[in-house]
Amino acid sequence: MTSTTESTRELLLSRIRDVADYPKPGVVFKDITPLLADPAAFAALTDALAELCVRHGATKIVGLEARGFILAAPVAVRAGIGFVPVRKAGKLPGATLSQSYELEYGSAEIEIHAEDLEAEDRIMVIDDVLATGGTAEASLELIRRAGAQV
Repeated sequence: MTSTTESTRELLLSRIRDVADYPKPGVVFKDITPLLADPAAFAALTDALAELCVRHGATKIVGLEARGFILAAPVAVRAGIGFVPVRKAGKLPGATLSQSYELEYGSAEIEIHAEDLEAEDRIMVIDDVLATGGTAEASLELIRRAGAQV
């Protein structure tokens, strides 16, 4: 794996489309589907994120439901480390750890399998977008409660 170059950065940015007023007026949505449809761009992103994992000593990647899975799983494979999905409450069988968090209009809850993270794990969290940061913040709290490092 090589360091992310300016040309790689330009390739990735050229494949992210701005969609004005989506999903509501005043929001500019960053659509990554053109990047995912371009195998060279998708591979470049996967390689760059995997390099970050290796450089920072990550032992597992946590991907946030649902579109975070699209990025997190191939990065974990490329980096040679484990992938742990963070799911909406009620989607995982067996023993889970859960974390509630506030939404703009209400609340939500996320879960991981209780046995998937250990104290010695160093975690990299991957999602497709950061809006208010509520889900990301809840996932960090969940990871820390499981005893792992972020």
